[in-house]
Amino acid sequence: MTKNRLLALLLALVMLMSVVLTGCIKPPHEHNFVDGKCDCGESDPNYNPDHTHNYVDGKCECGATDPSYKPEEDLTFKLPYASGTSLRMATGYNSKATGLFFHPDQFKNADSITLADGKTYHSGDLKPTWVEVQNVLKVNFENKYQGNSAQNEFKYWAERLNEVDMVSGTATQLAEAGVKGDLINLADYLDDMPNFKKYLDENPIVLLSITGDTETGAIYFSPYFDGVNDIERMPLMRTDWVAKLLDGEGDFTATASKNLAAAAYTPYMPTSGKVEIDVVKLDGSGTEKVTKDYDKAGNIVAKMNAKLAAGTVSGVEAVNMLRDYIDEAYNGYYGTTRSNLFVGQNAAWDADELVALLRCVVANPQTLNGTESVAGLFSREDGNNQRRVDMFRFAGTLFGVRGLESRQDYLYVGTDGKLHDARHEVDTYVALERMNAMVQEGLISKSFIDDDTSGKTQNMLKNDAGFMHYDYNQTQTVYNQTDLQNGEKYMAVMVPVAHWFDGTEGGVYMRFTESWRSVKTDGWAISKAGVSNDTNKLHAALAIIDYAYSEKGQILMSYGPDAFIKTNADGSYATFDFNGKQMPIIADATYAELWEKASGNYTNYARQFLGSTLSFVKSQAFEYQCTHDVGKEGAAKISNAIKYGTIKHPELAISENSWYTIVPTTLPNTKEENDAISALTDLSSNGKFSQSKDDGEKHPENLLIDVIVKGYVGDGLDSRDNLINTVKNTYGTTQYLALRQLAWERLVEYYQSLNK
Repeated sequence: MTKNRLLALLLALVMLMSVVLTGCIKPPHEHNFVDGKCDCGESDPNYNPDHTHNYVDGKCECGATDPSYKPEEDLTFKLPYASGTSLRMATGYNSKATGLFFHPDQFKNADSITLADGKTYHSGDLKPTWVEVQNVLKVNFENKYQGNSAQNEFKYWAERLNEVDMVSGTATQLAEAGVKGDLINLADYLDDMPNFKKYLDENPIVLLSITGDTETGAIYFSPYFDGVNDIERMPLMRTDWVAKLLDGEGDFTATASKNLAAAAYTPYMPTSGKVEIDVVKLDGSGTEKVTKDYDKAGNIVAKMNAKLAAGTVSGVEAVNMLRDYIDEAYNGYYGTTRSNLFVGQNAAWDADELVALLRCVVANPQTLNGTESVAGLFSREDGNNQRRVDMFRFAGTLFGVRGLESRQDYLYVGTDGKLHDARHEVDTYVALERMNAMVQEGLISKSFIDDDTSGKTQNMLKNDAGFMHYDYNQTQTVYNQTDLQNGEKYMAVMVPVAHWFDGTEGGVYMRFTESWRSVKTDGWAISKAGVSNDTNKLHAALAIIDYAYSEKGQILMSYGPDAFIKTNADGSYATFDFNGKQMPIIADATYAELWEKASGNYTNYARQFLGSTLSFVKSQAFEYQCTHDVGKEGAAKISNAIKYGTIKHPELAISENSWYTIVPTTLPNTKEENDAISALTDLSSNGKFSQSKDDGEKHPENLLIDVIVKGYVGDGLDSRDNLINTVKNTYGTTQYLALRQLAWERLVEYYQSLNK
């Protein structure tokens, strides 16, 4: 080879290596190290010869000067603190048994408890989840939790926040305390909390729900989610009873039944004409329309009422009237399996049809439970105010009333884009009057009317004493395993059809639920007085919040530590598909233990023994695995209906039709506005419309429950008009709504500024 040819070859080689050394492909494409040099494939469509790449620590890296270069997101907490920093924690969930530490009451007569992780715990020990947090974040925890509800826990510490570093409270309390300057503004540290910031960036309605000041974008507490963007409460029925009453050829017969009570309830649905309803097909494969033909069949309540006006109606006659009505109104659509009107995937029931069914249930106890009585509707704990309010929540679902299941007091966004208060609305009280009519007919449990603490779901089901209530699926269908017999079935059923005024002219008959998972009404915050003079405490508290929203932290806060999760041979999680995402499977020992220690109630087990699901993000994936097969069956039908759009719900966004916009859990009122709201004591958490848990002495008052139970009774409350006037002008809801409206307008403006 000549010298000139050798030089030409070397020059060509240099030029080739120049291309190799200056080329760059964007991640996630591989870089290769060949013959001591980085080699980027020119065939890659992202190949760019204008940027450098380097060989660093055994691998090729694209130069960060490349404007298209995007390294893996750094989700590492940024703020330093001393290892072993101690934090005083006034945090937990509503009772002494559901704090970070094991409480003596959990041990009864034992000295210790051994859990599915194989470890033994004593009274006063940290629960497994928080042992893991302590180990991962290199912090120590001091127990300051008093074992109260979130509301009362914050009340206890409100004037002594210098004694604690982190504290539980309701979202409203924490937002108000933050505005006063008592709590750390988390927004000041978001750039150093990458996991928390990422979560908020991905969920803008969450950001709106926790924004405490629209001028500064302040955030005063970390949000808690019991699942997100999914249905929360749903109707549950003894579906075997429905089948027993309605299914089969020929007439219903029984050796004994009771007569229906005098009619008090009047029709809600039309008495003539036709109503078309979208349903999911029985096999779940798609949607179809069914018609309620009132011209042909009449309204079942009107027909029963007319017969009652003429004389007595036995339980047997009532069942046969309902059977004939279903055949005629739906033109044979349900065949002889008429129970599918209520319990099928293709269910289309409404409030009137439910009342007719309830009349049949309470008039046929001998057939259903072999006794002389059975309750129609009940609440989870008929003597517990926190559960009794589910009765008016259900009324909203039955009769098309917004605001009764709001994320913020009784507020909802109207079609005009403004806030409305259900306590002002005539439709609210008309719905409650209809519930009172059910009380008069004996269709609501006597234990609810008498405020009887013995009226509980478990007792109702174990004793075949109750038919239906409105609640959470997993915790209530667990009784299929513990308290029901073979062939008995307590299951979630479809949301009812109602007349909703969503802006459509004349309203629309559809299924809609306001019970939609978003930011819950509790949260955790950092006490400014507690940490202000100790940077280590401040940074460690921020680190806990940030870690809780990391991928690993979210699993920990739902499942507990890895020892409670099933793993593969290589140590990775065994997973299953949950709502399109692979989620961990709980260990066999965990599953056995939650039945042994909590009768299959995942939430109680997690809070009491693992220390998880106390705040932050609670995934429904764990709960789903612990749901009884009957619970899964009902939930699957409802989920399918939501997927196909036959059940509508609020949106976790500012919706184009504002009626569908979910109300944020908190609203950014100023200190002066919050002070004015606080002065409206009749509207406080223990005021006239309380949804709070009992204080141990008596139930807080709730006027909406009172109307259901007693009707209109008392000074200024003796009629619908007088009650609404009293609520607006004496109790102060007019002023309250005006103040909340100011905050809502600021929040909408803030949201729009973020999206410009």
